[in-house]
Amino acid sequence: MENIVSRLLVRDWTVITRELHDKGFVIVPDLLNQVECDELVAAYGADNRYRKTIVMERYRFGLGEYKYFQYPLPELITTIREKVYALIAPVANQWMEELNMERRFPASHAAMRELCQQHGQVEPTVLILKYNTGGFNTLHQDLYGEIYFPMQIVLLLDQVDQDYIGGEFVITEQIPRAQSKVNVLKPKRGDMIIFTTNFRAAKGSKGYYRVHMKHGVSPLHKGHRHSLGIIFHDSLS
Repeated sequence: MENIVSRLLVRDWTVITRELHDKGFVIVPDLLNQVECDELVAAYGADNRYRKTIVMERYRFGLGEYKYFQYPLPELITTIREKVYALIAPVANQWMEELNMERRFPASHAAMRELCQQHGQVEPTVLILKYNTGGFNTLHQDLYGEIYFPMQIVLLLDQVDQDYIGGEFVITEQIPRAQSKVNVLKPKRGDMIIFTTNFRAAKGSKGYYRVHMKHGVSPLHKGHRHSLGIIFHDSLS
């Protein structure tokens, strides 16, 4: 995993975390190479690495399918989860401080997992999602329990405008006493999006306030789209 670690650490995390703090999302380009993306897509049909399969239409979540990994996670995913968490945890704690909230998050992901376990959240929430033509994901938040980390990541595994058309990543922001704002992103294969799970801090004329955020995927017009979602907190079930 030295290769993925070096790819992470060579990035300018001062710039990345500043943008993440100020906007609630940021794209880190070209984190995964094509071979890594293809291997994750090819393993979607494996029987021995997933704990649960969700057919989205059944729950009115959208149109598509996703699978939750079981522990132990693949080494590549574990490395990304642990390294990125440590790099962005200071942003999460800055938001908590700015919003005058008592919650603080530990510096390491191992400690974050221990915190989840203390609240009965022991199941991994890392998942791989698959959409075909017409597929989409409704706006939502991935909370899973009392303990949730305020940021998560998604990595695109197929090439936009080549493997699929449409399927944009959508983030909405609900600002108090204002209309919602919509951000539409078109990341490329291998890009990583870090984005807000629930809310972020924003500065106004009277101090900081909460901006509530949701995310989803717009309908695919053609093709197939896979993505890897890495959520830092674990789930009750």
